[in-house]
Amino acid sequence: LASEGQVITRASDLIKDPFVLEFLDLKEDSSYSEHDLELAIIDKLQSFLLEMGKGFLFVARQRRFTFDGDHYYIDLVFYNRLLRCFVVLDLKMQKLTHGDLGQMQMYVNYYDRYEKTADELPTVGILLCADKNAAMVELTLPSEANIFASKYQLYLPSKEELKAELEKIEAELDAEQWKD
Repeated sequence: LASEGQVITRASDLIKDPFVLEFLDLKEDSSYSEHDLELAIIDKLQSFLLEMGKGFLFVARQRRFTFDGDHYYIDLVFYNRLLRCFVVLDLKMQKLTHGDLGQMQMYVNYYDRYEKTADELPTVGILLCADKNAAMVELTLPSEANIFASKYQLYLPSKEELKAELEKIEAELDAEQWKD
């Protein structure tokens, strides 16, 4: 990492979890909508692109497409020049649901069928959510899906929260070790 930086060869290499969005200056304890979050990201687009990682380019906001008279809107669309693929991002303020994952699958399918060219790699979908259930995500999506759910947090955790998270990970690793 020190000499080459992050090497990106597949979609999962570019997905962060969690995204730390301190630079948006949203108050952690206030209520805000998906629209407020989206506006804050657009206002601080350069910082958001840096938080996303290497190779991201902004394409569109509230990208509309229509099927059978119904309109659908993708919150944010990016392109990753390193992977040569579109990255569609949907913002979720509540806990992620299987319905959200199905909606993202539709967005990814749309981009793969109607937007990407033959020389581009499959579209990546990212659901950026306030809360997620990793087991539900794993059960809902096929293992080869190019869809990822990432939690976002508005501020880095406190020292106590970091310590508790490390203890939780250590306990999980110890439990795994006893299984073997």
